[in-house]
Amino acid sequence: MADDLKTREPTVQPELQRDQPLARVQALPWLIVIVLLAAVAWLGWRAFFYEEEGDPVGSAMLAFEKQNSLTVFSSRFEVVAESVDRRGVLNLDLLESRQAAIIPATVEYRLDLSSMDRDRFEWNPETETLSVELPTLRISRPNLDEAAQKTFTEGTYVSRDASADLARNNSQQAERKAAEFAKNPEVLALARQAAKEAVRQNLAIPMQVAGYGDVRVEVRFDGEQIPDR
Repeated sequence: MADDLKTREPTVQPELQRDQPLARVQALPWLIVIVLLAAVAWLGWRAFFYEEEGDPVGSAMLAFEKQNSLTVFSSRFEVVAESVDRRGVLNLDLLESRQAAIIPATVEYRLDLSSMDRDRFEWNPETETLSVELPTLRISRPNLDEAAQKTFTEGTYVSRDASADLARNNSQQAERKAAEFAKNPEVLALARQAAKEAVRQNLAIPMQVAGYGDVRVEVRFDGEQIPDR
């Protein structure tokens, strides 16, 4: 009997040694899949749901994230233009016509928010003040409401070509004058003030919602001095 047991023992041990590596090999792919799924889930949460706590600048930038441009002010005014047309034969001006036009024009002032990076924001935790530095306002091309214009024409005979030239010249002149008026210091001051108020409102409410309380928002343009605190 003792001799039989001695001869059987070596046949059992090798089978156990073969089964253990096989189980490990079968489990290894599942472990890799589980790790990959966990990594993908973490990256997705980090990209779409994670927000750093205690970052007021990040919360402020998030308020501007989906806005490339913000119209802050619109100015509507009337421009007066006047043109003269002379036509003749053999360099002799036989016909002269004159046309004056009063043309309404609209100009918009916009902020380019695509350049609002982190360097343009500064947070003071002691005074709970968020300082924002804005880029220079962009002025749109004047929009002439020629359908609502008023015209006054003088001349013994105004041909169709002369009328078309007078209208075209008046439109070009009105656009130049409107662009110059849009850069008037008084109008620019109104636009800049409106821009500051718009930015304050666009930031103060989101900051409150984010849990920072009644935050003070100070806004200035490039080149302006930092206000005294």
